[in-house]
Amino acid sequence: MSKRYYIGLCVTYHDPALAIVADDGTVLYAEATERPLQYKRALNCEPDNLYLLPRLLRRFCRDADELVVAFNWRRQRPLYERVMGLLGYFSACGLLRPDLKRLLSFLDTPTLHHMLSCQSNALRRAGVNLARLMPREFPAVKLHFRHYDHHLCHAAIASYGSPYAEAACLVVDSYGEQGSMGCYRYQNGHLRPLAISRGLESLGFYYMKLTELCGFDWMAGEEWKVMGLAPYGQLDEDLYRLLSGMVRRDGLALHHERKGFFEALERLERYRRASSAPPHQSADLAHTGQRYFADTLSHILGRFHEIAGSDQLALGGGCALNSAYNGQILTRTPFQSLYVPPAPADDGTALGAAWLAFRDDHPDAPLPEPPLSPYLGSGLSPDSMSHVLAHSGLHARHLPGVIAPAVAQLLAQGHVVGWLQGRAEFGPRALGNRSLLADPRPRDMAQRLNAIVKYRESYRPFAPAILHEHGPAWFKNYQESPYMERTLTFLPEVRARVPAVVHVDGSGRLQTVKRAWNPLFHELLSEFYALTEVPLLLNTSYNVMGKPIAHSVEDALAMFLTTGVDALALGDVLLLKPHLAEKTAATLPPYERIAPTIPAAAAR
Repeated sequence: MSKRYYIGLCVTYHDPALAIVADDGTVLYAEATERPLQYKRALNCEPDNLYLLPRLLRRFCRDADELVVAFNWRRQRPLYERVMGLLGYFSACGLLRPDLKRLLSFLDTPTLHHMLSCQSNALRRAGVNLARLMPREFPAVKLHFRHYDHHLCHAAIASYGSPYAEAACLVVDSYGEQGSMGCYRYQNGHLRPLAISRGLESLGFYYMKLTELCGFDWMAGEEWKVMGLAPYGQLDEDLYRLLSGMVRRDGLALHHERKGFFEALERLERYRRASSAPPHQSADLAHTGQRYFADTLSHILGRFHEIAGSDQLALGGGCALNSAYNGQILTRTPFQSLYVPPAPADDGTALGAAWLAFRDDHPDAPLPEPPLSPYLGSGLSPDSMSHVLAHSGLHARHLPGVIAPAVAQLLAQGHVVGWLQGRAEFGPRALGNRSLLADPRPRDMAQRLNAIVKYRESYRPFAPAILHEHGPAWFKNYQESPYMERTLTFLPEVRARVPAVVHVDGSGRLQTVKRAWNPLFHELLSEFYALTEVPLLLNTSYNVMGKPIAHSVEDALAMFLTTGVDALALGDVLLLKPHLAEKTAATLPPYERIAPTIPAAAAR
């Protein structure tokens, strides 16, 4: 019997990604292209990178007889896109033509055409590298190509990765093939569409416009800044009325009010923050815009609950990254349970497409035990770690079996530690394998991290990672949040104990940590709790602003040496800055000279 693997490619022009699924549905690998390239969002890059792909196939698909290559977009493009492409509007000269008809959208027509142009080019390149590589590197392997509906790919990762046997699945993003929303019923491993939106009405486009008006760059993925700024502002009732008058809600559908829409859009432009103005001048705009987003999506979810007939919600698409709203869904809608996958945006559709291809071939086969583990990316190279030990000159301790208590001790003393373990997380959050960790108790810790490590704006909050068993004692209406995908409110009586992770509105975008999900990170939190009686740590991604999360040992070392990070845990190896090595000489295990080559297991 031939051995078949499934390669999922997200060929969207932003956030491309690649996933590999085995012939039993097990996810072998999933990672966004931005990580190995170290290029934020990997704009206009292909996911089947010619340099990386051979290594991935040799590692995960060495015994393959067949590869099914699954794409996250339909092959047949919508009529408007085909016509405008044939007329040359997606070329460089075409984008500058003055005769473009103004489309009824929150985004201007040249911007929309640029997006379509980039997407058109991405689709033309889809799989080309893989097709070139296979005859040369793997000549006996047969290739099969399949294309899937974009929103269905979002729904697949949201539903198949969930703990549910049945659920309502809603996908909300900027745009798919025809519109911005897809509504599905998930049952017994199968997805059935209930409603698919058509047209440019889009909460994704709306939030991109809001990000732009606040003075941020949605192309760089700075919607996070709007969410972080929103709690500093207050409701602007005139602005809310203006937004409400631009879009009419109709059950599961949104409709732009054609009469007066462009006039309202011009009025909206008056709220735009000048580039020279401080970000806090947009706080009321961010607050009101976030409120309108939440109210609109709550209305849609209320109607969707009636139609879908399930109390369990699987939420996918780029709008599912709005963690500030995700934490409100169970209190503002009739749904009783919520699942958001670790990669709900377009990078996650690589895995969604691979799973859809697997399901086509195995319609009744069970999927792997849920929920989906996020630790699906690349590991740390033992060879690179050996090079660091041999040539860096840094103080190093090899601490097999005791790395967690040693790092917990450093954190309790107020030191900032990079914590890189095992395989990288799939999705935008660091969940204890590519993390920057700190003690949440010092009141100035957040300010310190922003100033000397992250180099980012002071109003952006830091996230708490908490031991699951302590969650109800720290958060109001506690919910499990395995992927740091929702924001909850700290109980008033504990906020003063961990000021570094409590946002201005008393909230925190938490990560639930269970031993079964990540034993080593759970051990670290438990050791910190034993020392401090605080069962949570400040957990943020190991990167500086504007860069992806560190991918390689070399990336990790570069950040360690160019920021205020005090110590770096690479697997079982602890690297220390000179000042810290002297200070902790008496409290940490003694320094041992490590051979330049260490066992692969030490790199985890």
